[in-house]
Amino acid sequence: MSGLGRSLALGACALVLAAAPAPAAYADQGCGDNGRTVRYLVVLDRGTPEQEADGQVTAACGQTAIYYPQLSVGVVTSTDPDFAEEFGPGRTFSAQELRRGKTRLPAARLTAHQISGANLAGEQWGLNAVGAGGFHGDAGVVVGVLDSGIDATHPDLAGAIDARDSAGCLTGAPDRSADAWGATASAHGTHVAGIIAAADDGEGTTGVAPGVRVASVKVIDDDGYVAPEAAVCGLMWAAARHLPVVNTSFDVNPWGGSCAPREGYAVVHEAIARAVEYATSHGTLDVAAATNEAVNLTPSPRSGVSPGSSDCEELPAALRDAVTVSAVGPDQVKAGYSSYGLGVVDLAAPGGDRGDCVVSTVPGGYAPMCGTSMAASHVAGVAALVVSAHPGISVRGLRAALYQGARPMPCPDDYDLDGDGHQDAFCAGYTGYNGFYGHGMVDADGALTAAAGA
Repeated sequence: MSGLGRSLALGACALVLAAAPAPAAYADQGCGDNGRTVRYLVVLDRGTPEQEADGQVTAACGQTAIYYPQLSVGVVTSTDPDFAEEFGPGRTFSAQELRRGKTRLPAARLTAHQISGANLAGEQWGLNAVGAGGFHGDAGVVVGVLDSGIDATHPDLAGAIDARDSAGCLTGAPDRSADAWGATASAHGTHVAGIIAAADDGEGTTGVAPGVRVASVKVIDDDGYVAPEAAVCGLMWAAARHLPVVNTSFDVNPWGGSCAPREGYAVVHEAIARAVEYATSHGTLDVAAATNEAVNLTPSPRSGVSPGSSDCEELPAALRDAVTVSAVGPDQVKAGYSSYGLGVVDLAAPGGDRGDCVVSTVPGGYAPMCGTSMAASHVAGVAALVVSAHPGISVRGLRAALYQGARPMPCPDDYDLDGDGHQDAFCAGYTGYNGFYGHGMVDADGALTAAAGA
């Protein structure tokens, strides 16, 4: 799921890009050089001004690549092996260093259907599940797709891409060039974009909210990782561009695996939480995937996660300001892979299961994918329909419309998916609100009706 040496004024949000000090200055102050430039995420006390932040970075032998004064979070590079120690414990994190030497993930390549005039509407069971067929959005509404990039040449998406609001964020600083935000190794972002906004033209697939536009904000790299600085950049870019909805179908987890010890997690959590909080307060609703780890995300002794523990917390899914979405299959039962948790999951939506996946756009054609990524995209599409019908609706009002318009889903009486006589997960809560489905299945007509009533 970059520029140096200048400041960018982006709407109401200023992103401060600081000039790098001359190398001679570092030699003069006795800075080390291990021959590698390492990128760090740094978190300072809230309210730290840019000049003071840059002074602290320079004193620790670092160079500020970008600083977000609204968050007091920055991205720093350094060749000094002691930078993190000098800057201060518990204030820095380097996903780049953590991943150094580790085996790379295989790129998410797919064999797609060829682009043709075939109408795949009959395969789009997810549209019927959320009651979205026949609705159209407004071209003035732009949904930020924080993902692996979007194929802007796909015929179902070419008219929906908003290049002005697109940017690459892999370095932690926004890069507006088309090469920085386009799809490369992964089809994931194009698939997500199609679920939200594929054209209703009688060919291929149709999005939940055809007519709205999508901004490609690239935060997932070609190895399938999301560095925390990329996520911060994407959220801040969306807020700066006044995007009313963003889809974050990813998990900031450079450590790999689930429910494992995570050194430096507190820094990552603080930075992402500040970014989501800021985006929310500036009119951007974050729709997040619950992740595909099949774990209980509710902090409790029973789930093995104590309050305040990082072990099974997923970002941004676990954050209070995010609308977190679990996945169901065509039978409208929680998919086996979908994570869940009372107080964490807010809504359910089609993500597919057991071979019945969600068909959408991919570079070169169409293909099915399963995941909470697909579920979150359905919710983002419904949110875009609500914004289209009610321009200027607040984040609070949009969230309420989604929740109030959802179709309540009770906990299943039996959740033995493999028939071995043991429950595969435990659903806590009641019909109106539970750990598997939150407030229930997202529903386009219900959300629109709720927004109109409000």
